[in-house]
Parts: sequence; structure tokens; C-alpha cells
Amino acid sequence: MIYRMLSDRLLSSHKSVLLLGPRQVGKSTLAKTLKPARMINLMDERQYVTYLKDPGRLGREMGALPRASLIMVDEIQRTPALLNTIQALLDGGCKHRFLITGSSARKLKRGHANLLPGRVLVEHLDPLSFWEMGRQFDLDKVLRIGALPGVYLEDNRTAEDLLESYGQTYLREEIQSEALTKNLGSYARFLDIAAETSGQWINYSKLSSDSEIPKETLRRFFTLLEDTLIVHRVPAFRPKVSKRRVSQRERFVFFDIGVRNALLGIHRGTLSPSERGHLFEQWLFLQLVAFDHAHRKGWKFSSFRTDTGAEVDWILDTGSKLIAIECKLGKNVSDHDLKGLNTFSQYASKPPVKYVLYTGDTAQKFSGSELVVPYQEFLRNILPTL
Repeated sequence: MIYRMLSDRLLSSHKSVLLLGPRQVGKSTLAKTLKPARMINLMDERQYVTYLKDPGRLGREMGALPRASLIMVDEIQRTPALLNTIQALLDGGCKHRFLITGSSARKLKRGHANLLPGRVLVEHLDPLSFWEMGRQFDLDKVLRIGALPGVYLEDNRTAEDLLESYGQTYLREEIQSEALTKNLGSYARFLDIAAETSGQWINYSKLSSDSEIPKETLRRFFTLLEDTLIVHRVPAFRPKVSKRRVSQRERFVFFDIGVRNALLGIHRGTLSPSERGHLFEQWLFLQLVAFDHAHRKGWKFSSFRTDTGAEVDWILDTGSKLIAIECKLGKNVSDHDLKGLNTFSQYASKPPVKYVLYTGDTAQKFSGSELVVPYQEFLRNILPTL
């Protein structure tokens, strides 16, 4: 089994935990490594029906256990009322510790469950990260089939079939049921649009015109994917003082590269150079998010673009530092690649630290203090120090 960055903190914590993450990122597998004394699997139809009809049963069962134990409740969004039951038990001095997993914040909210109970720590689990893969990491492979554990660790043919099933069965059917809409055609078209525009700046008016889906419906569908943890919303960077107009369009990035590719049907073939560059940029963003989640950094992410087309892929605000990151899938970097970073310096509230992360082998420093760093070196040695 691959070591997960969250393992040590979950193992050493004395608090109950709500572990959120999309389907198939390894939440149940990670929880089982902690050897819970009791496992309640709400994906099991019999257990689901039992607790749906009688949420109070959980309290009676906990009262019958002879000593303090770790209790696992899997896929809590299927029975949101149980989260409130657990909160009440903990508030009442329950001696047990709960490890609860969930894959839909939307269902919990809609079920009137408290997502932030005072006695429960909220954690997030992402697909396998660069650090977790270790020697098994393969950039070409991860840009094509992504990093879901059950996919990445399989042979190519099986991995491709699993991804296709994920896209068709889960995203197109189960998430569709979350949309609460009778216009299934709009949702089907939207999923393809969302995959195609992953990582791009969203122009709702143009998307609406091209897809014939109303703007407000598009916004609602994107929010649906965000609430079900399928995409990350990246807001536009907002400068305190701006001499020129800065774009306020947001971006959405799929939680897994392979899932995005499967929706577009490109996970089985060879990716084009331009597609790989686009995916490299998104994958690096996902590594920043995974590191932030795993180490509870509380960083803020945004993206920068001016009306004249100057761009910086990702802006990372650590609180004490402002990090501007440009991504380049290539062995060489020129002054032209630094245009966006140089422009961003004029808008930043404090001097930014500027990086170009590329697939070359050596670090370089340009005259404007831009640091060009191999992406592996940045992830291994620089990011942990921020």
C-alpha cells in the first residue's frame, strides 16, 4: 500500500475526523489502516437502510461498546442525519472517536448536517500526490490517466477501463441525479464543456452562447461539481490597486487529470504536445492543493490575467509570502516566458517570489529575480519551506 501524507496525523490525533474527498481517492482504504473497532459502510444497502430508518441506533450501539474505540462511518452523505447524531454523542461526552468519510458536501448541506462540528476535525484527501508516489511516479502516465490509486496502480488497459466507468457511471449518472434537473441533455453537454475548459478562464456568456445552456444554469452546474468535490474553483487575483483592468474570470480545475481526460475520451491515446502542456499546468496546481490539504497550511490560491493577455498560472498566498508560479512543459525557458511574472509584480501588494517550474534539469536565475526551477526540485525542496 502507498503511504498517504495524512496517515500520521490521523493516527496520532485524539479527535474525531470528517474525511472529505471525491470517490476513489482512497478514503476507505486509509481509514481501514487505522484499524477501527467498528466499521459502518453506508454504501452497503442493508446498513444504509438500517441507519436511514433509525439514526438513533448508532447511539445505542456506541453505548453498548465496553471501552473507548475508533468507529468508522463510510460515505456519510448517504445518511446526513448521522453526522448530527455523532455531534450530539460527542457533545454528550461520548468516549469513542469517529472517523467519518464523505464525498459530497452538497448532500450533507442539503440534509441539514453540520459540516463543521466543534468536536470534529475536517480533513481532505486528494488523489495520489507526487510525494506519495515516490519511485512509482511517472509524469507521462499521470498526465494521461491521472492519480486515482485504484487506477494508477493498475495495468494500462484496466486503468483505462476504470476511468471510463468512473466518467460514465459516477459523473454522468450519480452526479446528474444531484443536479435536480429534468433537462438531462444540458447536463450531459455541460460535463463535456467542464472537462474541455478545465484550467481555462471561464467566460460564462460565450459558454452559454456556444452550448445553448443559460448562464445561470452553467453557474449552478459548476457549483454542483464543486460541492461534490469534482472540481476546484480558482478565483481571479484581486490587486488592491490597479492601473489597468485585471480579468476577474475564475477557473475550475478537475480534481484528477485522468477523470477529465476520460470524459473527453482521450485517456487511451497519445496526448498532443499542447494538451500535455495544458495538463502539466493543472497537475502542478493539484499538487499545491494536495500539499496544502495534507499539511493544513490554509493557503489561498488564485490566478492572474490582464486585459492585454499577460498571465500567471497560479498565485499562492501563504500569508507571509506571495508566490507567483508559471508552468512550462519544456527543457528551455526564455525571457518571453517571464512576461506574465514581470507584469504581475506591478499589481502585487508585496514583492512576489517568482518561479517558473519546468521539465529541465537545472535551476536558473533571470535578471528580474525570476527563479527557473525543475518542478521536482520545487516540490521536494522548496514548497515544504514556504
